[in-house]
Parts: sequence; C-alpha cells; structure tokens
Amino acid sequence: MRATLETLVIVCVVGLAQAALSLVGLGSSLALSTPLSVAPWTVLTSVYAHGSVSHLLANALGLLLVGPLVEHRTTRLRFHAFVVATGALAGTTQVVIGGLVGPSTAVLGISGAVFALGGYLLASNVVSATLFDRLRLSVRAQFVLFAGLAVLLTFATAAPGVALIAHAAGAFVGLLAGRARLLEYDHTR
Repeated sequence: MRATLETLVIVCVVGLAQAALSLVGLGSSLALSTPLSVAPWTVLTSVYAHGSVSHLLANALGLLLVGPLVEHRTTRLRFHAFVVATGALAGTTQVVIGGLVGPSTAVLGISGAVFALGGYLLASNVVSATLFDRLRLSVRAQFVLFAGLAVLLTFATAAPGVALIAHAAGAFVGLLAGRARLLEYDHTR
C-alpha cells in the first residue's frame, strides 16, 4: 500500500501548491490543455492536480480501491511509472480528441490512471487470463473487446463534466497492459 499512499501524498502536495497558486490567480496553471507545447509540464502536473476537494476525494477513493491490488503485484517504481504514464496519456487523449469533437477544455485529475489500474486488474487476474486462453481470441478480437469494455466502463461512471475520453483511454490502456501482464513482478526473487 506504500506506493498508493505515496501517490496520494503527491496528489495532496500538488493540491496545496494549486491552492497557493490560486491565491495569485495561477490556479489553472497545472491543468492540461491544447496546444500542449504552450505548457508541456502540465502533461505531468495535471495527473496530480484536481478541480476541487470533492474531485480529489472521489479520485482518492478510486485509487485506494484499486491501487493496493495492483501495487501488490509489482514494484513501487513500476507502479509510479504506470500511474504517471497512463494518467498523462489519458489526459492528453482527452484534450486532443476532445478538442476535435467539441470545444477545447482543460483537464485535471488522476482518474485516467485510476481507470488504467482498474483495467489492469480486470485483464490480469487469473480468471480473465484463463478465460482469454480458453477463448483463443485473436489479438485483433481482444483489441476490439477491450475497446468495447473501456467504453462500457466509461459510460457506467459517466456524469456531467467528467473527462469521459480520458477514462476510456485509461481503461483501454490498463486492459491492454493487464492482458500483457506488464507490471507483474516476482517478489520471491
């Protein structure tokens, strides 16, 4: 549970920094938006920053539910790298694709990474692995299945103002990583 708690500490520290920046009118300087080249650091900071205390608490709850279960199967370094990479990818996907289909918006939060952790758990467990092995689905069929599952998970948690594209991207990447057992580490060695 150590890496999960470390992640929550980072989220809280960034939240405090965000509050301090808000006092001088720079609270949104940690949010990811297009064009990405204007503030490239926001690809990272947006993963840990949040729009409100309730936003932070909701994401913290999700992280506490799935984080320790993934963390148990990997190293601290791999866990943190997965959170940062999937969170950044989910946020970037949200602002780029979201800007193509509607008005450009900024994005904040670790929920894309939380969906990736959940997707990882869903695809990497023994039951799922056995099912996939027995079904003998082609790589293409698994890809399509994961895309559909990611969309289904996203719509199941949809609400106004939620970064649906980021959630779907995170879940999809997590499902692929889980099927590949990307984070697995043998702790007995």
